Amino acid sequence: MTILNDLAKMLASGGIEVVDCTGVLGPNTPLLKLPPDFARDTPPVKIHRISEYDKDGPFWAWNWLELGEHSGTHFDAPHHWITGKDYPDGFTDTLNVQRLVAPVNVLDFSAECGADPDFLLTIDHVKAWEAKHGQINAGEWVVLRSDWDKRAHDENLFLNANETGPHTPGPTAEVIEYLISKGIVGWGSQCIGTDAGQAGGMTPPYPAHNLLHKNNCFGLASLANLDKLPPKGAILIAAPLKIEHGTGSPIRALALVARG
Repeated sequence: MTILNDLAKMLASGGIEVVDCTGVLGPNTPLLKLPPDFARDTPPVKIHRISEYDKDGPFWAWNWLELGEHSGTHFDAPHHWITGKDYPDGFTDTLNVQRLVAPVNVLDFSAECGADPDFLLTIDHVKAWEAKHGQINAGEWVVLRSDWDKRAHDENLFLNANETGPHTPGPTAEVIEYLISKGIVGWGSQCIGTDAGQAGGMTPPYPAHNLLHKNNCFGLASLANLDKLPPKGAILIAAPLKIEHGTGSPIRALALVARG
């Protein structure tokens, strides 16, 4: 009880800052584009007005939405990928919410990603980061800071695709295996998905999706403002909507960061 009282006081005084790690969700939100041999992409986000202080509702304003589960800053549940399809708690309405609020490790390789859009995070990168900042522990989030959110105002710039496919940074399979062996809650990226743009050619293909969800871990994509978080010490809250049999959900990702 004392801990929660102290937390409340720190939040009220500004000693703990709440950092919004979420991009804006709307018609201009960048969305994943699938290869042409697949049937469908996620449709653009649409916001439909029901009323706004007019004849349809003189005292109230509200909208209804059309959007995919994996739109904008979003959460991937295990059932999103074939390797996680058999977990009974692998949907957004059945997962263990205790796991959604956890310490976050922010691996800053933004300079490397800025120099090379196909940058791959390796085991050596992670172990060097741990030697400097401390061990990644069980029950924690791990996110790659690429500062890719600075591109989110332009879908073409954000997706960064050409005739050879998308070119965005991400992890190697060995990194995801290493993090899973440590018992992490999940992995997050500031790009359109949790994998690198060229991850379809890796072994296994799309290792973040394939291995995370195989091990009942979560994915976070299109995160924002990771430059406002320390390498260690923040708490990340990443809660999906409780969609019946949901494979994922847009989220409002929030980080608690101690100041001073």
